[in-house]
Amino acid sequence: MNFAAPDAPAITLEAVTSANWSAVQNGLTENAQAWAKVQGFDGGAGQVLTLPNTDGGIERAFIGMGDQKAQSRQRFIVAAGAAKLPEGAYDLKGLEGAALEEAALGWLLASYRFDRYRKQSEMKATLVAPKGIDADRILTIAKGERLTRDLINTPASDMGPPDLEAAARKLAEEHGASIEVTVGDGLLEKNFPMVHAVGRAANRAPRLIDMRWGSEGPTLTLVGKGVCFDTGGLNIKPSSSMGLMKKDMGGSATVLGLAHMIMGLGLKLRLRVLIPAVENSIAGNAFRPQDILNSRKGLTVEINNTDAEGRLVLADALTYGSEENPDLIVSMATLTGAARVAVGPDLAPFYTDHDDDASALAIAAVQVADPVWRMPFHNPYEAMIEPGVADLDNAPKGGFAGSITAALFLRRFVDAPRYMHFDIYGWQPSAAPARPQGGVGQGARALLEALPKMLGL
Repeated sequence: MNFAAPDAPAITLEAVTSANWSAVQNGLTENAQAWAKVQGFDGGAGQVLTLPNTDGGIERAFIGMGDQKAQSRQRFIVAAGAAKLPEGAYDLKGLEGAALEEAALGWLLASYRFDRYRKQSEMKATLVAPKGIDADRILTIAKGERLTRDLINTPASDMGPPDLEAAARKLAEEHGASIEVTVGDGLLEKNFPMVHAVGRAANRAPRLIDMRWGSEGPTLTLVGKGVCFDTGGLNIKPSSSMGLMKKDMGGSATVLGLAHMIMGLGLKLRLRVLIPAVENSIAGNAFRPQDILNSRKGLTVEINNTDAEGRLVLADALTYGSEENPDLIVSMATLTGAARVAVGPDLAPFYTDHDDDASALAIAAVQVADPVWRMPFHNPYEAMIEPGVADLDNAPKGGFAGSITAALFLRRFVDAPRYMHFDIYGWQPSAAPARPQGGVGQGARALLEALPKMLGL
């Protein structure tokens, strides 16, 4: 995942649309026009055309961007074509601004391979860092996304709470951040009762990871759900629902990837990352339906479904993060299936009470091709999470508004001036340009782009 060496011999690659291809091809030789026709190239989205030279190599190449309809429906069109190009370094022309940045990032992301367990064939074409973009920034963002994907794709056998801690420690060491970890019964001693309750049945101890970086600027706290595997607990999931539960730590993977971006780019802020890392397992000491748990904040929580565990561990972490009153606190979690029903796998729903933050994020999401969608903290639904027996219910009956009620639950544990919550999926169900099937970051790049406006950087 890198750009081609700047001094590498490069093939000119021109991006063309369906609309302007006719004009472009009129400037080609008759032989080249005939070759393009034989190849069926008409500037369609993701199409590629290579024109041979007299030595049997490639004289120049074209990549199709399609029409306006195709561009409105598909992100990273250049990446779709890049994967089809023959081996070589390519110098991309015909794009500028945000479109050029998207193309460069998409090319890098398309080259991602998860090869921990099996060697994968590499993408043959590389891109010369285009002039007019901040190549170092794009590369840093791509590497943050790679970290997120690697963490999510790694199975729980090799990505339990200790392994997630090791990944956080490695990241902290890379960027000179400090890190503290509270493990096992230490969670009870330091008053993280719900993190302990959810993770105590596993043979790998639960823990709270606390990483800090930066000494000046506004304060940002990222909280990521780190459920390394979710059986559902005693309310055990059916096998069809358990198959992808290695990705239930996708929130933690996403905030670690975002943290890499923030630290690698040297943003002038004080960053804190909190990750409650647990496995929701089944054993004699597992927490039970109808148990009432105490929380760090002092609120009691009735357990009506042990499979609604992510909000429990996040609650203690959000309370802890709020105690320092950061300027902005953000949680990211693969929290509810209701969010997928609402917006599908491609959109990252987010919640905030602050319209300016929502606007900044929505604008940034379009600019960096990282789609998000605002959902409401709908106050009339607060009564749905109040069971009467305890202060809060972790899984209201009825099935309505599941993502909203989960977000409202989390908000009860935040005492900070501004809070934003992402209910992400963290998984690409089928391959798409720049996004192979498997783990994927969502919302991180949009948030990174919006932070300067949100925090006045």
